[in-house]
Amino acid sequence: MTDPVRPAGDQAPGRTREAITRRAFAKRVAGLAGLGAAASYLAFAPEDWPLSMADATGLRSQPSVELKRLGDYRVPKPDGAFDLGVGRDVDTALRLRKALDAIGGLAHYVQPGEIVLVKPNVAFDRSPILGATSNPEIVEALVRALLVDARAAEVRVADNPIESPADCFAKSGIAAAVERAGGRVYLPDSNAFHELYTPGAVLIEQWSCFYRPLRSVDKVIGVAPVKDHNLCGASMGLKNWYGLLGGRRNQFHQDIHEIVSDLSLMMRPTLSIVDGGHILTRNGPTGGDPSDVREGQAVAVGVDPVAVDAWCYENLLERGRDYPRYLFMAEDKGSGRVDPAGRVKEIA
Repeated sequence: MTDPVRPAGDQAPGRTREAITRRAFAKRVAGLAGLGAAASYLAFAPEDWPLSMADATGLRSQPSVELKRLGDYRVPKPDGAFDLGVGRDVDTALRLRKALDAIGGLAHYVQPGEIVLVKPNVAFDRSPILGATSNPEIVEALVRALLVDARAAEVRVADNPIESPADCFAKSGIAAAVERAGGRVYLPDSNAFHELYTPGAVLIEQWSCFYRPLRSVDKVIGVAPVKDHNLCGASMGLKNWYGLLGGRRNQFHQDIHEIVSDLSLMMRPTLSIVDGGHILTRNGPTGGDPSDVREGQAVAVGVDPVAVDAWCYENLLERGRDYPRYLFMAEDKGSGRVDPAGRVKEIA
């Protein structure tokens, strides 16, 4: 008699099927044991062991943030040029050109086709005659010179004001000046900031920065007014970079000299321009009374921002050589030399 036909896939009971089942079971047990051991290792191994997932501090579980680092935008001065040029003239554009000529000319520092960021001080909703913000006339003259004389591809103008950005750019006259000259204003918003890494900085080694206008730029130029400051004595070129910080930056007022010297590490500008057209001699940095403002008809431009500030403090703000402490701290951090003696050329 023939054996009955079994359904497909069914096997007769016996030792063969039993052996296969035992083998698979053994493999599964071994695999589970290995996974358990691996999981135990990952969870309980010390944090500094390879592949450990231990997180006693809770810091490893936080999402990582890619840190940006600003480049060095400085350009060596040409042979025989001075570190600092001073132009004096009734006409704003002419005194700027004189100061630039004293250090080798704008075309030496900015090449055709480059993207340039100009950083004025637009911190407050003030008229330019009050001296609390950068003079729109010198901003316009600089933007036009960059586009026409140096043939820059693009000139961006940006600041992160303390008060309403749109109102500050409008009331200061800088928005209209930039538009006339052919530049582009960048206003801050919540997506315009990025964490910045500044090695050697004490207070802002890792801090939020108004980064959007800095993307892909080749050169950076600061344009600051000369004004009194009730906390650090004076606000000029170095203090101007405070306007690129985000976050709760007002906390730095408790250590104002440290933060200003830190800013000299964060930004290594191509040029530092400090304008003495409207000098705020008292009640800075906000001002508000025209009687506190003196007309200076001078501008200083230099490759050493520490020396530029020192010269302006002594000669434009007329405070003598008892310089603010942050200048010496910036010198100690390698950002420049305080004493401008023998390094200045004036063209009147």
